[in-house]
Amino acid sequence: MRSDEVKSGYQRAPNRALLRSLGVTDREMGLPFIGIANAYNTIVPGHIHLRQLAEKVKEGIAAAGGVPFEFGVIGICDGIAMGHEGMRYSLPSRENVADSIELMAQAHRFDGLVCIGTCDKIVPGMLMAAVRCNIPTVVLTGGAMLSGYQDGKDLSLIDIFEGVGKVAAGSMTEDALCELECCAMPGCGSCQGLYTANTMACMTEALGMSLPGCAATPAVDAGKLRIARESGEAIIPLVKKQVTPRDIITKKSLRNAIRVDMALGGSTNTVLHLMAIATEAEVPLSLEDFSTLAEEVPHICNMQPSGPHSMQTLHRAGGIPAVQKQLEPYLDNSPTVSGKKILEIAKSAVVRDEEVIRPLKKPISTTGGLRVLSGSLAPDGAVVKSAGVPKEMWKHTGPARVFDGEGPAMKAILAKKIKEGDVVIVRYEGPRGAPGMPEMLSPTSALMGLGYKKVVLITDGRFSGGTRGPCIGHVAPEAAVGGPIAFVRDKDSISVDLHAKTIDLQVSVKEINQRKKGWKPPEKALTGVLARYAKTVEQANLGAVQR
Repeated sequence: MRSDEVKSGYQRAPNRALLRSLGVTDREMGLPFIGIANAYNTIVPGHIHLRQLAEKVKEGIAAAGGVPFEFGVIGICDGIAMGHEGMRYSLPSRENVADSIELMAQAHRFDGLVCIGTCDKIVPGMLMAAVRCNIPTVVLTGGAMLSGYQDGKDLSLIDIFEGVGKVAAGSMTEDALCELECCAMPGCGSCQGLYTANTMACMTEALGMSLPGCAATPAVDAGKLRIARESGEAIIPLVKKQVTPRDIITKKSLRNAIRVDMALGGSTNTVLHLMAIATEAEVPLSLEDFSTLAEEVPHICNMQPSGPHSMQTLHRAGGIPAVQKQLEPYLDNSPTVSGKKILEIAKSAVVRDEEVIRPLKKPISTTGGLRVLSGSLAPDGAVVKSAGVPKEMWKHTGPARVFDGEGPAMKAILAKKIKEGDVVIVRYEGPRGAPGMPEMLSPTSALMGLGYKKVVLITDGRFSGGTRGPCIGHVAPEAAVGGPIAFVRDKDSISVDLHAKTIDLQVSVKEINQRKKGWKPPEKALTGVLARYAKTVEQANLGAVQR
């Protein structure tokens, strides 16, 4: 066992003395030492209940013959950080989460890990740490919040964001928005729809890194407590058999996860995160993998925000095992932390509602819920949640409205200075330029709330999983490194075609070269984390990983 490095032999008497001061007994000195990376805190709704789950994990570890040691991991709530400077810190926190777990696991020579997290960047960071350290690991995702409720309608956080646009449009009063605000988020758990947190929980299960049924089980469901206990128990056999994350996270399992993503119509952020996880696992993965699988796998779950179904509804319909059952012809038979292989889990699953998890012969769309675009505006690619784009907007050409940053764009939108048919460009919000590639949920929700039907929004930043409509992000190269998006001017013609997977700036190469003369990106006074991040981060088409 790795932990023998800190507890075996007379030379380790000082180390053992410190362990004894924690209450470790003679018998426990001979057992596997399991680290519990817990992202519990009291500022993130998705994490406020994780302390209770950790207690069940500890019970499971002890019952199965291990010794649990819990340590803390940071977690940022994207919803609270949204729409202001705080959002620049969200994506960089992913690397901090991975680094902190690596530091704790390697310094203390844990034999295995159980990682407990729920929200957007925390779960990806935990998966990155797992494959980086490559010691047996189980991930326990904390589960989704129950839907809010008002006047016979289920609610989620996106209703509040879109309410801001409705107030600006005059179709909702501030008092009505306040009433909505008070009943949309009823308790702990990640935001209710298939936004990034829940999409990544689904990806974790699809990869085989969490137990079957974990992703969709609500935060407050007693089933989550049972899964927590079982996750603690599951780590010990993995340690004894030395089944490591790189045995589970492979090219085949990553492709399985992408297939599930396409079937669900998940967040565009999964492209960044799965690529970052693949990079840590030293598995080749590119935008082309997403593009190819999107053409092969149908979209079969009409999930919020594009459709009506919440994560709770998905859970009642059978969860990710039921999705895998419908996708069985497409899936590779990869191993999982449960000891079962994917196809064994799929075969034993039950689809309880085929309106929620549709058969392959009755899809919402014959192609997957995400699309990778490329063209003269994004030579290295861009990503759109095609599942959330009305068919009439799959092809659009319009004049550019250019904004250097989210703030000016948001002001123009709320002031109703945007016209139907416009293509809103929000630039200098990429990995380096922002830095931190902030999400644009506020402007996209404002456009929806204001009632716009024919406005496209394009950015080198990101979009929340809660975004719907013709919103194209991850434009690469970004403006800050001289990508074509830096040279777009107001009234330039922009053409988008989701059928052809193209995104083009209708300006001649000669004119673009002329505009490049004397160009310099805006300079920002950066310190601390963001300064270091801006110097080391890669472009979005490479997963915005740090080098």
